[in-house]
Amino acid sequence: MTRAILTGGALGGLLDILFAMSFAALRGTPPERLLQVVASGALGQAAFTGGTTAAAIGLACHFALSFMWMAAFFVAARRMPALAASPMLAAAGYGLLVFFIMRLVVLPLSAFPRPVTFNAFSWGMDILSHIFLFSLPIVWATRKALPAS
Repeated sequence: MTRAILTGGALGGLLDILFAMSFAALRGTPPERLLQVVASGALGQAAFTGGTTAAAIGLACHFALSFMWMAAFFVAARRMPALAASPMLAAAGYGLLVFFIMRLVVLPLSAFPRPVTFNAFSWGMDILSHIFLFSLPIVWATRKALPAS
């Protein structure tokens, strides 16, 4: 169980943050600034004057959430094996669930200093990232760890 959570959480988190950094870079945002945006969920506006320390906190927060989402899926799939029976369907469903919970629940309840806005292109790319780069490794790691049913 621990190995699956570490593997799926690390791989999903890595692919997700690399996508986010690449997408942000295309819009002129450097990696440190992106990680400060992530840290602003915990630190509020102060994250933007916190330099590399705030960026490191953002990276730690990102991976902590990644491991948490991996653990949640693993526990759910262990109790309901059908959740991981179809990897693409599971990744699509879980990716959408994670995306919308983060955007509509976690960000508004955090110290994130900006309103959550809707941009179809950005949201579309982020949803695809959550499905293929974040959730698919989580589903894969879960399926590898759980006995076949």
